[in-house]
Amino acid sequence: MQFKGTVFRYGRDIDTDVIIPARYLNTSDPAELAKHCLEDLDTTFVKRVKPGDIIVADQNFGCGSSREHAPVAIKAAGVSVVIAKSFARIFYRNAINIGLPIMECPEACDAISDGDVVEVDADTGTIRDETTGQTFSAQPFPPFIQEIISEGGLVARTKARLAREAKGE
Repeated sequence: MQFKGTVFRYGRDIDTDVIIPARYLNTSDPAELAKHCLEDLDTTFVKRVKPGDIIVADQNFGCGSSREHAPVAIKAAGVSVVIAKSFARIFYRNAINIGLPIMECPEACDAISDGDVVEVDADTGTIRDETTGQTFSAQPFPPFIQEIISEGGLVARTKARLAREAKGE
């Protein structure tokens, strides 16, 4: 899995209430959630984000409630991968469950700036800042997580696997 996009850089402790404000939790429609992604932190985010763009943040990204709406909103907004120094545990699991790639790499987070163009190879863990030429190494996803993400999330992977098994594959 390879991703390339422009970076949106944020700080530490970005909680799920900032990622998708509670006033929009009356829907689970990804497209509707995407319209309000990060609006209380960055009012211009949804207007500027393009498919494939990347979020880079400091520690504890996704802290707060356990709502799955937060990674859904980020993915539906077009973000291809989130790179942070660390993630809240439940956000990490929810992101993988819905097929949003996330990577921990403190060195990259310290060096990458807002607006940089970054290329990520999630299979090898390589993060390259094309703006500065710097390269960083993150822990690559294990094969089963790569499969979950490439299939579009845990539910989609399970459905595809069951369909293959039903066909005798």
